[in-house]
Amino acid sequence: MSLKVPKASNLQLFKDGYKHLSGLEDAVLRNIQAVAELSDLVRTSFGPNGRNKLLINHLGKLFVTSDAATIIREIEVVHPAAKLLVMASQAQEAEMGDATNMVLILAGELLKKAEHLLIMGLHPSEIMKGYELACTKALEEIENLSKTSLPSPLTQSGLAAALKPAIASKQYGVEDTLASLVAEAALAVMPPNPKNFNVDNVRVVKIMGGSLSGSRVVRGMVFGREPEGMVKKVKKAKVAVFTSGLDIAQTETKGTVLLKNADEMLNFTRGEEKQLEKIFQEIADSGVKVIVAGSTIGELAMHYLNRLNIAVLKVMSKFDLRRLCRVVNATPLARMGAPTAEEAGFVDVFECIEIGGDRVTVLRQLVEGDPEFDSAPGAATEKTRTSTIVLRGATTNRLDDLERAVDDGVNVIKALLKDPRLVPGAGATELELARRVETYGAGLKGLAQHAVRRWASALEVVPRTIAENALGGAEGNEIVSRLWAKHEGPGGEAWGVDVEEETDGTLNAPEHGILDSLAAKSWAIQLATEAAVSVLSVDSIIMSKPAGGPKIPQQAGNWDEDD
Repeated sequence: MSLKVPKASNLQLFKDGYKHLSGLEDAVLRNIQAVAELSDLVRTSFGPNGRNKLLINHLGKLFVTSDAATIIREIEVVHPAAKLLVMASQAQEAEMGDATNMVLILAGELLKKAEHLLIMGLHPSEIMKGYELACTKALEEIENLSKTSLPSPLTQSGLAAALKPAIASKQYGVEDTLASLVAEAALAVMPPNPKNFNVDNVRVVKIMGGSLSGSRVVRGMVFGREPEGMVKKVKKAKVAVFTSGLDIAQTETKGTVLLKNADEMLNFTRGEEKQLEKIFQEIADSGVKVIVAGSTIGELAMHYLNRLNIAVLKVMSKFDLRRLCRVVNATPLARMGAPTAEEAGFVDVFECIEIGGDRVTVLRQLVEGDPEFDSAPGAATEKTRTSTIVLRGATTNRLDDLERAVDDGVNVIKALLKDPRLVPGAGATELELARRVETYGAGLKGLAQHAVRRWASALEVVPRTIAENALGGAEGNEIVSRLWAKHEGPGGEAWGVDVEEETDGTLNAPEHGILDSLAAKSWAIQLATEAAVSVLSVDSIIMSKPAGGPKIPQQAGNWDEDD
């Protein structure tokens, strides 16, 4: 007869206020439910016909966008399991700058499929093992699906064609215009070794009014304001950048001055004026023709600068000021005074031009091939080139969304310059991978085969979502069935969803120029699987009491009124 040790009834393991959820019902399935909700939220924004979300953040700022990275950044997700998904999506944004939505919907679908297996009695470790096997197989197979790559001598038309699918998924209908603008801007700043391409050298300036057709690429940095002084255009100029205010120094303490006669009154500020004039004269003597100020510019300082024929531009953003320093090769100065030869920068053209009724300032570094270029002495030999896409649009929300599409386009260029391989888009790659992983799973032994096959069926979510968002729910299932039939035949791996449904809702993706970056796809598959496995590996949630005191109850009407 075995002895029974009595259990302690009230074993206090945690401090007061802790929450402890464990077991399949409370922890695992609850986590899956939260992730599925987040996944469904962004799912309708996937693909060219994805719907926009109208978000108002905690500061009251309005966003109208279908960009998943922006949506999840602005909605404050607090559920710990859903946060794992958000982190995976942010990792994709940092790594590739595109396909963030694919990470979210694929991870959500993987967990929905896992839910069925868990209810049927499979252990989470078996599912995790199966998912990892399937992911490894898919990453091997995707390497074999690449038939084309980015054309070797980079041309504007070749780059634009590779960008179109990524931009069309954000701004369907205007992808030709945007892709052409992004390709032109990227080629203008392309270094001799394309792998060193820096996305920060392609800037965006938004000017309200007009329409997208009025957008253009300006080779150089554009600031949405006029120069402060009288000088509006300078060529081959030495540049000084100041982060401090250009003004008479203010004393820290208040003082009282007793003036006895008119002469004292006239001479009162003369000393300060002379001092300021001396400083600006020194700056002019050092050869500086352009001053960029990151702070205030006093009226007296402006007077002397105009007299000395020096152009002045105010740049209030410290980030833009740093970029400008990199372009003109200058050192920002925290003191007033003439810059040394090492501290001063150089710009080929400083000018104020008009774009759609708005006057903007442009700083350009000329390169060989530009009509104004001449190898004048003093010009910088090694130049940092920048190009700016000037976007036009009717509302700030529209301009913000166009900027997000441009940002995705520039990131896709960077990804393609690192790995130029392209795979069929429109959901064709995902369906082909699903077919191959399904076949692989059918040949496995043991319980992991169920998870491998569920992983394969989860990949169907990409073509199905594209079809559902474009053509409606019932139509989505029919199109996926037709695609399966076509993928079984020879050369079937190229067939994807036709969002315009010109024939039967399917099309040959490469023939229509719908190609996606192989690197972005493989990263998305990898990160989505990792996120799903992380959520499945959790069996308990332990939450401590949130910091902060008790919430103050709202004051009732009058203190002596009856409740």
